[in-house]
This record gives sequence, C-alpha cells and structure tokens, in this order.
Amino acid sequence: QVQLVESGGGMVQAGGSLRLSCAAAGRSFSSYAMGWFRQAPGKEREFVAGISWDGGRTYYANSVKGRCVISRNNAKNTVYLQMNSLNTEDTAVYCCARFRYTEIRDSPLYWGQGTQVTVSS
Repeated sequence: QVQLVESGGGMVQAGGSLRLSCAAAGRSFSSYAMGWFRQAPGKEREFVAGISWDGGRTYYANSVKGRCVISRNNAKNTVYLQMNSLNTEDTAVYCCARFRYTEIRDSPLYWGQGTQVTVSS
C-alpha cells in the first residue's frame, strides 16, 4: 500500500510563496511519475504539475506555468511543489498523487489527503 502525506500548506498573502511537500511511504517511489492536483471550493479537481520518475520531464497547467516548480528527491521519497507569485485563484486543497507508470499518462493510482492553501488579497 502506498501512503502519500502532504505538508506545507497554509495561509499566505497574494504575491507570496509556499513550498508544498509530499512524503511517500511504500516501495518503489522512484519508479513512478508523481503529480500535484488541486480543488477549489465548488470547482472540479484540476491538474497542477507533474514530474516523471527520474525528474527529467515536468509538466504544468497553463494557470501555474512560470510560477510553480515541481521537483522530487527519490532518496527521500518526496516530491515538492514550489509556488511563487500566489494569487487568490490559487486557493484550494492541494493533493499529491502517484501515477501508474514512470511517465505521466492515464490517471493517478494513489492520492494523498491534501493540504489547504489559502491566498488572501
């Protein structure tokens, strides 16, 4: 069984930054692509960023491109999301997810519980 535990969320003013972390328990973290998703109140869950098993390929939603950086440390079984220039539209619950394969295709197989990010104006 894979467990994903997010941390690093909180409240920040517009223009500020946050770094989210997702620690994975279980085997073979380094064999799978990882991603971050978010869900704002009353909205569908949306993809934010993804990273291949070796960190060699990263992908971003247009809404965060240029403001966020996803990275991973396979030795620590952890994936990160550095978010800069935050605005109120970034307010959401952010969840990390483990994909089924080394690359990002198909839907994630495992999900974390999420961490709340609130951006105030």
